[in-house]
Amino acid sequence: MRVTEIMKSEVVSVTPDTPVSGAARLMAQYNIGSLPVCLPNGRLRGLITDRDIVTRCVAAEEDAGRMTVREIMTRSVTCVSASDTSQAAARLMARKQIRRLPVTEDDGTVKGMLSLADLARAAKCESDAANALREISGNVPAVS
Repeated sequence: MRVTEIMKSEVVSVTPDTPVSGAARLMAQYNIGSLPVCLPNGRLRGLITDRDIVTRCVAAEEDAGRMTVREIMTRSVTCVSASDTSQAAARLMARKQIRRLPVTEDDGTVKGMLSLADLARAAKCESDAANALREISGNVPAVS
């Protein structure tokens, strides 16, 4: 199965100059945990996650209304192509220990988003998703 068959093609994104508070509101509104950070032409520049907001803004006691996405986004983003297989995407998620992947075109524009949940919902991909989740979750240190 190809990524294009199971990805979410309706992508909510922000620009690097979006206030962190605006990104957080979008995440809450759409019940999502990450947003691609794109230039006006749609090219990917980074990714901001709920974890980025908590660790780099809230915990650092920064002003989310004044701080921009550019200041806390993850710049080195692992992506997948729409033509890649779901198995390749699952292996990539497992290897990099990530749960969400932007789906990009050759020119770097964002075409969609693929989550571990998307893989799990696709009947043919259940074992790939389970294996990826096991790899992602298996290396998490225990909290005591």
